[in-house]
Amino acid sequence: MSDETGMIRELRALIASQRVAALGTIGDDGGAFVSMVPFALEPVLGCLVIHVSGLAAHTGNLQARPKISLLVMQAEVPDEPVHALPRVTLEGLATVLEPRGQTWQSCRAVYLQRFPEAAPMTQLGDFRFVAVEVKGARQVSGFGVARSIGEEGVKRAFVQAI
Repeated sequence: MSDETGMIRELRALIASQRVAALGTIGDDGGAFVSMVPFALEPVLGCLVIHVSGLAAHTGNLQARPKISLLVMQAEVPDEPVHALPRVTLEGLATVLEPRGQTWQSCRAVYLQRFPEAAPMTQLGDFRFVAVEVKGARQVSGFGVARSIGEEGVKRAFVQAI
């Protein structure tokens, strides 16, 4: 149990310390599509929040096929092996939020708390908030230290990450 607790603590620290993720979606042709997205954590709802343009390919992809993945990883450290970088691949379901609803308001608040410079973009008509309900994860805490985490374990880490 102490191993799990330590890895959950490491997962919390990773999610809290990183602000961008690689978003994986599936295109209309069935091909994988990866892009970069800033993200925030909504701890009450236990979801990740992204803010995307309706003009972006990944937005159309996640609206048509809401099963997505996000890769969050620690930045490279000079003179350290890249194979040991802490990282997590999160598997989830993306939901585009209805503007001005309660969930939208909560997600907007945590996103702008993390990215205050994005406030003008929230006024643009083509941008949408997306809540990502994480269903599972694969966490790598170092070279040869990896595990799968179920939905409840991920939510435990998210709720206590802030």
